[in-house]
Amino acid sequence: MQVYERADLQRLLRDSPSALGEDLLIVAEEFGDWEDSRRRIDLLAVDRAGRLVVIELKRTDDGGHMELQALRYAAMVASMGFDEVAAALAAHLTKRAGGQGQAGDARAELAAFLDAGEDVEPAISADVRIVLVSADFGREVTTAVLWLNRFDGMDIRCVRLVPYEVEGKLLLDIQQLIPLPEAADYQVRLRRKDAARERAARADGRDFTRYHILVDGVALPDLNKRNAVRVMISELARRGVPLPAIKAALPDRALRVLPGLLASPQEVHAALLAEDASVDVGRYFAEHPLPDDAAGQTYVVFKMWGRNTESTLASLSAAFPDAKISFRPADASA
Repeated sequence: MQVYERADLQRLLRDSPSALGEDLLIVAEEFGDWEDSRRRIDLLAVDRAGRLVVIELKRTDDGGHMELQALRYAAMVASMGFDEVAAALAAHLTKRAGGQGQAGDARAELAAFLDAGEDVEPAISADVRIVLVSADFGREVTTAVLWLNRFDGMDIRCVRLVPYEVEGKLLLDIQQLIPLPEAADYQVRLRRKDAARERAARADGRDFTRYHILVDGVALPDLNKRNAVRVMISELARRGVPLPAIKAALPDRALRVLPGLLASPQEVHAALLAEDASVDVGRYFAEHPLPDDAAGQTYVVFKMWGRNTESTLASLSAAFPDAKISFRPADASA
């Protein structure tokens, strides 16, 4: 059947990855973003748990040596972080959109798919899954996959995909051969339990801590991490600390300087994009601009602080002791 060309199957799975039996986000097609290699991953996806998924396709009846090829690919992408995966997705979306820029949308789409909390920088797991798709699999392939899956962290699936034509309509018979669906269900439950344990461990640390900003020893209402940094910067400026001095005490991108006195989020967005067309405007507090009337320019605070929140608050407080502005975690005693 003509549709059983590898390219046709790749296109079908790219457009409908749920056909593989789970919720996946395709982030790249024919991915080969590494040096000294002409090899390309047919489809690269990410699952809801933040694990990359290498999807390898063959149109042979025995799968060839696809498991070995997929293992090499998995090793090559294992070090990818959120920014690299978002860049791959941006390139994929741009190509599919006919060249229209999609970088900002890619970061937002990836973060939303991973269901990251407001103050959590999405993480990509170093564990890479593999899905092998072929008309059938020889004993060499299945034996290798069964043996590899015994090792902790390995997740390789064999999916048989056979097309049929019935009364002029194309039907695809998709069956997961390894592991058996019952075993796969059990593994999913275990992974969900592990993911819940990891989330609980993160919540037990500093990731979701809220902070009080203290002005002359008086605590302001508790704030999440990004707003705690923003309010401390605003209070320091209100106390007379020059905005250029505050900027000098922070990392480069933490406080962007824009020309003109800007008052609305729309003006800030336009100025950010005019300065850098690839900037993700959603990562800045456009609704809280800090005007520097004397210099005729506006400062905008970065939102994404993550685990650097507490060290940043401590550095700002220590840098300007005369302002008498400090902080404490919301769950700590005064």
